Amino acid sequence: MRKKIIFILILFLITLAFFFYFFSSSRKLSGADDLTKNTHADAQIPIKTDRIEKITITDGATYGELMKRASTSYATAMEIYNAARPKYDLIKIRAGRILELIYDKDTNELKKLAYKIDSEDELNVQKICSSSIQTLGANAKSASTSGENKSAVSAQCAWQADISPIPYEIKIKTAQGEVKSSMYQAALDNNIDIRAIIELANAFQWTIDFAMDPRTGDTFKFIYEERFLDGEYVMPGQILAGYYINAGKKFSIYYFEESEDNKGFFDENGNSVQKMFLKAPVAFKYISSGYTTGKRIIMEFGLSGPHRAIDYAAPLGTPIRTVGDGTVTFAGWNSHGYGNFTSIRHNGTYSTNYAHQSKIIVRAGQKVKQGEVIGYVGSTGYSTGPHVHFEMVKNGVKINPLKEILPPGKPIKNENRDRFFETIKKYQEELKK
Repeated sequence: MRKKIIFILILFLITLAFFFYFFSSSRKLSGADDLTKNTHADAQIPIKTDRIEKITITDGATYGELMKRASTSYATAMEIYNAARPKYDLIKIRAGRILELIYDKDTNELKKLAYKIDSEDELNVQKICSSSIQTLGANAKSASTSGENKSAVSAQCAWQADISPIPYEIKIKTAQGEVKSSMYQAALDNNIDIRAIIELANAFQWTIDFAMDPRTGDTFKFIYEERFLDGEYVMPGQILAGYYINAGKKFSIYYFEESEDNKGFFDENGNSVQKMFLKAPVAFKYISSGYTTGKRIIMEFGLSGPHRAIDYAAPLGTPIRTVGDGTVTFAGWNSHGYGNFTSIRHNGTYSTNYAHQSKIIVRAGQKVKQGEVIGYVGSTGYSTGPHVHFEMVKNGVKINPLKEILPPGKPIKNENRDRFFETIKKYQEELKK
């Protein structure tokens, strides 16, 4: 009996081994292993993506030339141009910027054009296709021989344009420094993007004259946005808050949007720092490298009397801006030593004068807005070198513009002050660190 049981057990094991061998052979013959290998291989195949071609706009290049260079047909280029024109005229594209052409990953056909108009907005022109159903008659070539009507689907495609904000990723950064030679050099010493310093100076342009006011030992600290695209730093964004300590006196600014009609920079009490006049007729970015002078008396031409003005030395051709809104009352040659001369009346009390220009670009009677360029630095008339001779006149008498105290713009309304103070609280805490 025992031998019989052992025999049956051995037979069972042999049968099981045979079955396992047969199953393994069948799996190989069916290609199961190959399927596993193929599945693994398929996972390694790269995913197709749209092709992007970036064309740098060179000096003198036109939209048509650039599209031709990209092998785009004239008909397609014109379709894109006509679609974009109600939003933005592609004739106005600027050298140094980029046209992005996006091609479909499957058909390699051009499906989108993108162009950054400025630092804020981007033009997108896309090919949009929609399906439509057509009924084919009995006599149509594609109709059946039986004469029955058929339906066919066709795609209707057209180029459509829109302008949208550039989708930056925003990060908040705090920077600070001490002025040893100039604010420009302070930025370099502290590894601060000079564009951020220029924006900071613009925020203080109603309060501080960066050609005349800064002193060695002045300090500053500010909070601002950094803008990133595709993970790469692009440029600084909005200045959010900051202070500048000039000769021991602290000036603070906070950006706040009370309403669409009242947004900008305010002091810690909610008063607007944006005044009737800018502190200087030359922007910081043009005088930031150290080529500045203070007040001076011109003696070379035998002139006598006080020099009731401020001279801003700057390279020939530097833009000159009006410090306030007003009307041009004179623009032309002055025979009393001022050379090319412009006078602007701001109201019944104030007017300002700008002399020695190389070129005047406004005319008498023209309305101008604060910060608008009215001419360029020169050395015409009685002048020893390129500069703008700036005068402020109050009730017919020349005054020192550096000492004139001007009223601020619209303050935050009472009903919005709690919101303002709550907004700046976090900035004040950061600036104290």
